[in-house]
Amino acid sequence: MSNYANYINGQWVDSSKTTRNLNPADLSDVIGEFAQASEQDTQAAIAAARDAAPAWGLSTPQQRFDILDRAGSAILARKEELGKLLAREEGKTLAEAIGEAGRAGQIFKFFAGEALRQTGELVPSVRPGLTVEITREPVGVVGLITPWNFPIAIPAWKIAPALAFGNCVVIKPADLVPACTWELVKILVDAGLSAGVLNLVMGRGSVVGEALVNSPDVDAISFTGSVGTGRAIAQKCMATGKKVQLEMGGKNPMVVLDDADLPTAVEACINGAFYSTGQRCTASSRLIVTEGIHDRFVEAMVARMKQLRVGNPLDSETHIGPVVDDKQLKQDLDYIDIARSEGATVHGGELVELGTKGHFLQPALAVDTHNDMRINREEVFGPFASVIKVKDYDEALKLANDTEFGLAAGICSTSLKYVQHFKRHAQAGMVMVNVPTAGVDYHVPFGGRKGSSHGPREQGSYAKEFYTTVKTAYVNAG
Repeated sequence: MSNYANYINGQWVDSSKTTRNLNPADLSDVIGEFAQASEQDTQAAIAAARDAAPAWGLSTPQQRFDILDRAGSAILARKEELGKLLAREEGKTLAEAIGEAGRAGQIFKFFAGEALRQTGELVPSVRPGLTVEITREPVGVVGLITPWNFPIAIPAWKIAPALAFGNCVVIKPADLVPACTWELVKILVDAGLSAGVLNLVMGRGSVVGEALVNSPDVDAISFTGSVGTGRAIAQKCMATGKKVQLEMGGKNPMVVLDDADLPTAVEACINGAFYSTGQRCTASSRLIVTEGIHDRFVEAMVARMKQLRVGNPLDSETHIGPVVDDKQLKQDLDYIDIARSEGATVHGGELVELGTKGHFLQPALAVDTHNDMRINREEVFGPFASVIKVKDYDEALKLANDTEFGLAAGICSTSLKYVQHFKRHAQAGMVMVNVPTAGVDYHVPFGGRKGSSHGPREQGSYAKEFYTTVKTAYVNAG
């Protein structure tokens, strides 16, 4: 069995405590033993980043481009290998996992270019003889706390811009999925990063995460995870004056209107609700369907769900892999029971027995629901979606916005009138038309509104808003 150490100040550092990383499709498959960082380890990583920050912050755009570009090329060259590791570690199907690994490589390539595309402004002052220079500088030391549902893409889209804009990094991956981040860090080290610029501390959020959030030597925290944890982090960051970026939950609506193309709507909802085992913050968890198409839509959805194969993610015929762990599986089953207790009719949602011991669950669709049910208010984060019947577009829009979240919203319609209105009036950071709510490009901003997100957007050129700070300089040329 392989042992995986933390990476601190240019050295691989073992720990007295380790945790086993298990394959959720086959609990007998142990991916490795991963070090559990202590608070002292985390403080050492922060100190290393702080010491390395001045030199890395003044490195040239070409230096940063070269390292990030090499890393991107290495990831793309190894995307099948990394995808298989991701599928074993998190449970995505192999095709989805390879796609995610490829996306990570593309992210590093994009931000390699961003290192060269940094610009400033030179403007005249309102006072004679002065000019004003507006430039961006690194924030300093950035703590990154990443979730388990995208084990390589989310670490990539946090690490790449942080390094591209000259920051030093301490990253804590989710305890369930450390292997992909470990490999990502190893690739960056091999690409030529200096000691201290990137540090990896694996372990519990209550230890490692707390140390990062509370440290006065960490200048910014970027967190993706649960709403409760995100709000607690925000409060602590305010107390210490840190910059903070949060991506949290979603209860994303997909509106299906009477004039929708039914096959297109069904495929968008099947993909958005159930692919990646529904374990995406952008998943379509509320399907809001107008009454004229409702019955045909439900019938088609149930028929399509029966065609989905739940199984080992490494099997090419599998459509839906396992739930990530037993805790998440129990939560999914609890919500299925809640749906029934609230009066919903649930199609699917049974446990699946296979040749290996794993966390397999059929996708579940709850019908005969209304928007005040718990299943339509709270994030389930599994292969579960509910259908809400509405009279017309106006009621659909009202219910789509009737949520504390605002990450993604979708609409399936052939009406330009309704599509244009929905794009403007949906209270979400991202709107999808006739495509799944889940699935975004790497070169454009990602983020939401209301309880889903806080702080500047992630990804694309907008990432600089979080990973840099603006400086204004006045120059008297005389």
